[in-house]
Amino acid sequence: MEGLDFSGKSTLVKNLRALLSDLDPPPHFTREPGGTPAAERVRAVLLDPDLEMDPWTEAYLYAAARADLVRCEILPRLRSGKLVLCERFLDSSIAYQGAGRGLGIDAVRELNAWAVGEVGPDLTFYLRLPPEERTRRARESGASLDRIEKVGDDFVRRVEEGFEEIARSEPNRIKVLDATLPPEELAEVVGREISRLRGSDGDF
Repeated sequence: MEGLDFSGKSTLVKNLRALLSDLDPPPHFTREPGGTPAAERVRAVLLDPDLEMDPWTEAYLYAAARADLVRCEILPRLRSGKLVLCERFLDSSIAYQGAGRGLGIDAVRELNAWAVGEVGPDLTFYLRLPPEERTRRARESGASLDRIEKVGDDFVRRVEEGFEEIARSEPNRIKVLDATLPPEELAEVVGREISRLRGSDGDF
């Protein structure tokens, strides 16, 4: 699940947990940055609103957390035949650090090559949200913004352009979803896509 902050990724994950709870074996849910004890500590550093860091430092920290998640959590489950659903993955680094921070998409891909190896999503659900709706959700959330969320509108625009470029370049992998749809409807759409991927009939 990919998209800008406040696009509804966490809500989608929560609804998918309920929708896919009867699958056998049950799917494994994880997130980025995080998903392992070490990666969760890296997450705390990355999102600390009181810290400042160089964009390359940020990119390396995301890649380090991703390397730990892939090797300790994702790969073992894939090898045992389990379905893994991850809230954010490499596309986020490409969009946020490659496009948003201006490090370059190819450079960020190269940096992460050792982190992910051959591991990549079979399907990616990109939650596309209009800027005005994102602003409204951010305002109504009432939550304090983390270090990434605090960056200005120009940065967010570049990140959005990064996600859109990824979606255009890989239409077979990336399913673009209207993030303004009701959360339950979005979960049903994603559930059907996952069912097709697994070769089942789409009923839950």
